[in-house]
Amino acid sequence: MPEVLKAPLAVEFPFTRSVGPVQSAFLTGLRERVVLGVKTVDGRVLVPPVEYDPVTAEEIHDLVEVAPTGTVTTWAWNDEPRRGQPLDTPFAWVLVRLDGADTALLHALDAPGPDAVHTGMRVRVRWAEACEGAITDIACFEPYDGEPAQPAGHSGQFTDAISGIVAPARLDYTYSPGRAQTAYIRALSERRTVGERCPSCRKVYVPPRGACPTCGVATSEQVEVGPRGTVTTYCIVNIKAKNLDIEVPYVYAHIALDGAGLALHGRIGGIPYDQVRMGLRVEPAWTEGARYPDHYRPTGEPDAEYDTYKELL
Repeated sequence: MPEVLKAPLAVEFPFTRSVGPVQSAFLTGLRERVVLGVKTVDGRVLVPPVEYDPVTAEEIHDLVEVAPTGTVTTWAWNDEPRRGQPLDTPFAWVLVRLDGADTALLHALDAPGPDAVHTGMRVRVRWAEACEGAITDIACFEPYDGEPAQPAGHSGQFTDAISGIVAPARLDYTYSPGRAQTAYIRALSERRTVGERCPSCRKVYVPPRGACPTCGVATSEQVEVGPRGTVTTYCIVNIKAKNLDIEVPYVYAHIALDGAGLALHGRIGGIPYDQVRMGLRVEPAWTEGARYPDHYRPTGEPDAEYDTYKELL
């Protein structure tokens, strides 16, 4: 049996958000190498600060500075740091209750090994070389055996306060298309399009899914379809995608390949965008060395009658 394909993939996007007055003060304080918490009505100091008391749901906004020294309340060793984590060598994730705070802050502790870490150990903030108003302004914590540091008593009032942040989100994973789509991808490398037929309803799925979603039975009979097909529906794209070298506007369409029981999607080229239409007959256009069609172009045939593709919209 041919080997099933797999490949590393990543989904990444920047998430932009406003931070509100309390988080603004906290982040701006980090930029100034000051750690701020917020005091609740009953006198608890929460670090990192929140805008509402997690116990009473009451709005809180009284800022108070805490010390850059504190105590580890719990920890876990990270032997294999991943991309984007605070340190690129093994370190401990720690919850640190800073002196003057009643809650703990999660961050990294730079330690030579797990034997050097324990609950109750004293630590202090190691500031980043350049602080810009983010949690990464605390580069990490480090072991500390000196006297507790005294906060300077900062009021939390700043000029040029941080009002928003951009938080990158990224997911790295390994994707395997499975047996059916592996066969489909391998066939595309030979400039063929292969689907699978349901043994019950006889519909040919392209790309194949390994099972018929209508009948709930496995599919295994391979069927070559196309290469020509019919545009069933389409949309005009007017926003240029990052890292995609295609001039806008352009058209993406659902294309019912001849012999297929449902439509796949592909870009339409070789024709002005405003001349693309339902029923247009198209064929794949390949570039040198490509593993899949670059786009679909008109064949020059008469348009297909609506009744021939109305069930494939």
